[in-house]
Amino acid sequence: LQLVESGGGLVQPGGSLRLSCAASGFTFYYYAIGWFRQAPGKEREGVSCISSSSITEYADSVKGRFTISRDNAKNTVYLQMNNLKPEDTAIYYCAARDLACSWNGPFYDDWGQGTQVTVSS
Repeated sequence: LQLVESGGGLVQPGGSLRLSCAASGFTFYYYAIGWFRQAPGKEREGVSCISSSSITEYADSVKGRFTISRDNAKNTVYLQMNNLKPEDTAIYYCAARDLACSWNGPFYDDWGQGTQVTVSS
């Protein structure tokens, strides 16, 4: 099972980025995919998740700004991030687990290598 994130980069406050999490090696549609992030000196936190049945969840800090979606035909989950703020700066990771979402990182079986998002003027 492999997860590969992409789409990170440097963006000004108020800008947008779309992260992708491409999966291979497992029955993608069966899995929930979560996005987590970790900023320097801070603990990892959950950002968003989409279940196998496409039920979505968001952290309060990103509600109304981020949108998660999945394309099972492409084995890919997307995280559209709009109106980015400096506090969104972090390494973003996607992770997979059976069926349902969880905000608890250890409940996820597999993780990607992460993609850096930097929001700065």
